[in-house]
Amino acid sequence: MVYKSPDDNIIFNRERDRLNKVLRLFAKGLLSLKRVGIRETLNRVKDYKKRQRKRLLSLDEHICLTEHELLSQRNTIFPKQILISIITPLYNTPEQFLKEMIDSVRHQTYNNWELCLADGSDKEHGKVERICREYARKDERIKYKKLDKNEGISGNSNRAIEMATGDYFGLLDHDDMLHPSALYEVMKAICYEDADFIYTDEATFTNHDRNITLKHFKPDYAIDTLRSYNYICHFSVFSKETKEKAGIFRSEFDGSQDHDLILRYTEIASKIVHIPKLLYFWRSHINSAASDTSTKLYAITAGKNAIKEQLLKHGITAEVESTIESPVFYRIVYDLIERPLVSIIIPNKDNILLLQDCLASIMEKTTYSNYEVIIVENNSTDNATFAYYEELKKYQNIRVVYWEGIGFNHSELNNFGFKYSRGTQLILMNNDVKIITPNWIEEMLMYSQRNDVGAVGIKLYYPDDTIQHAGVILGLHGLAGHIFHLAPREAVGYMARLKIVQNMSAVTAACVMIRRSVYEGVGCFSQEFPASFNDVDLCMKIRKANFLIVWTPFAEAYHHESKTRGYPDTPEKQNVLAQEIALFKEKWGKELVQRDPYYNCNFSLDRADYYIE
Repeated sequence: MVYKSPDDNIIFNRERDRLNKVLRLFAKGLLSLKRVGIRETLNRVKDYKKRQRKRLLSLDEHICLTEHELLSQRNTIFPKQILISIITPLYNTPEQFLKEMIDSVRHQTYNNWELCLADGSDKEHGKVERICREYARKDERIKYKKLDKNEGISGNSNRAIEMATGDYFGLLDHDDMLHPSALYEVMKAICYEDADFIYTDEATFTNHDRNITLKHFKPDYAIDTLRSYNYICHFSVFSKETKEKAGIFRSEFDGSQDHDLILRYTEIASKIVHIPKLLYFWRSHINSAASDTSTKLYAITAGKNAIKEQLLKHGITAEVESTIESPVFYRIVYDLIERPLVSIIIPNKDNILLLQDCLASIMEKTTYSNYEVIIVENNSTDNATFAYYEELKKYQNIRVVYWEGIGFNHSELNNFGFKYSRGTQLILMNNDVKIITPNWIEEMLMYSQRNDVGAVGIKLYYPDDTIQHAGVILGLHGLAGHIFHLAPREAVGYMARLKIVQNMSAVTAACVMIRRSVYEGVGCFSQEFPASFNDVDLCMKIRKANFLIVWTPFAEAYHHESKTRGYPDTPEKQNVLAQEIALFKEKWGKELVQRDPYYNCNFSLDRADYYIE
């Protein structure tokens, strides 16, 4: 009923992952034998197998509740009396699918619901009506209406909405199923978090063997991620007031009608709550959208139009394209409002070959012409460095400024360079970055020009074409870490994460664009972070000021990480690192305790590859 993305477009190459997994397990086994002996290792293997079985449960095992859970949820008395209307349009629904869908609603542990079925089936599928009327006779909470004609997915859904009398509305496709706890969990969000738009995680299962083939663990609300693809989708529940303000389904967006609706509803919702639990199950079968996207080009067009329309509401014009990886993952090319002066600030100490490569890549490849480069000299000692600075004087848009501080303080260096900058947009860049994408400034500027965006990061590779930076997750490896670190350059990532623009908690300052007013407004870099975590701290300050952080894969560069300063491999550097870690924990302890809103709590914080815990 809705457009569903194919599994093979959104996950890593399975064979490579399987081999890597075997090698990791073998290495862990050897290490365990050495540390704890054979008996304890065998016990750990047994525990691992138990966890694996739990991860690979079939649909029926996923929706199974214990007797205690059933009684506890059924006996819960919520402080609000809320009737939830489940909206389900029907069209030639197979008997098995129809019965399982209805039964999944009837088995809800929260019982104050109504199921509104609007049936547009043709005459050859009269069994749909017979089954529904039979259920309606048994359960008065089931409402059924046979439509005079099939009005399409949006029209049929709207007829179901007209039947509804609830305070909240939930969307359920005619061939899918709800977890027994779905409405119970939704009620918790309504009653205790005052939510007026709620969505859950979801899974896809195969009809023939009922095995779970894909678990979609989602981030919290993230507008740029939502514009890249409809990650919210099901199970979506919204208040009657939200529906009345934003309107109902629109037939001109059939095929991507849910994406259109969710874009409109989340925009006006006062409290959006994401429940990070698998509470909705998509059935993949021969006629479902989950099994094939190639034949529904109208849905792809509708999705693009829905995004364009939402942008136009905000006075933003853009082209929306499908990504190479999948037609239902989108790339937005924003029109530039203006082409302001962009100031590129690059701290440098010796290592002239690196700086030469960096500047050459900027000057030779960059298609954006209105930029200046400010090199912040940091106590160089090599005569060749100063000779190179003399050579740079021939370029009118390159200046060298001299910082006279002692030692190394990345934050102070950038703040010092900022004082000499004239641009309304800043790019903070390391001297060991080498640009790949010619229109890299435009790709960053199209987001940084938006009033709601505070910082824009890009995709960085090591020289061996493995990923150095694809966004930073708060809490990863205990503090903050780069996601998909060392993954192959061509990797797609979980749910195409490596190929779409998305919101993140932080990005690296090895190459980041920040609007001048934002940088000044949050107090620039915090100078108490001289070497590490200064960029994460800066992003946290930007987010605290209610700006978004955006990461784009459409601007790429190489990054020779730590080539200039080196790794913390001396007692002095390690002492500085320890101080910065302690300071970061003290400053952002509350945020570290809370989960990263852009990283689902079902993922491991010990690994950087969206491994399901």
